[in-house]
Amino acid sequence: MYGLALAILTNRDEAEDLTQEIFLSLHDHSRAFDPARGSLGAYLTTLTRSRAIDKLRGGSRRVRILRTQWEAEPALPSPATPMDEASRRQAAVRVRQALADLPPSERRALELFYYQGMTQAEIAEHVGAPLGTVKSWCRRGLLSLRDVLGDLAE
Repeated sequence: MYGLALAILTNRDEAEDLTQEIFLSLHDHSRAFDPARGSLGAYLTTLTRSRAIDKLRGGSRRVRILRTQWEAEPALPSPATPMDEASRRQAAVRVRQALADLPPSERRALELFYYQGMTQAEIAEHVGAPLGTVKSWCRRGLLSLRDVLGDLAE
């Protein structure tokens, strides 16, 4: 039984586990073996073969599931190099400066929209301005930022 399990599973530990499982199963369910249907050796060989194949199928299924899950996971970001960190800090300074240079109404509208998560309608209500005016502030502010910071987006 062990030799057959090892030949099918090609892993000693799994073959030993399967052999033990079969003997325990035979002990617990001794009535399942019917000598009128064949010899004990044939019964154990068939049982070993079918359970080993089941283990292979189950293992390949688990591998497929794990591989699919692994492929679906987003890749871990690589650690930032000192050069990347310096570049990020420099870009952050430029963005803060560009925001500070905007007219107060445009800056306030963009800050409420992007940093506070407010809708343009909520901003209009919050600052007491018409919705169309808030939309214009946001649009002009974004166009100004694009002009100043366009090279960062590339």
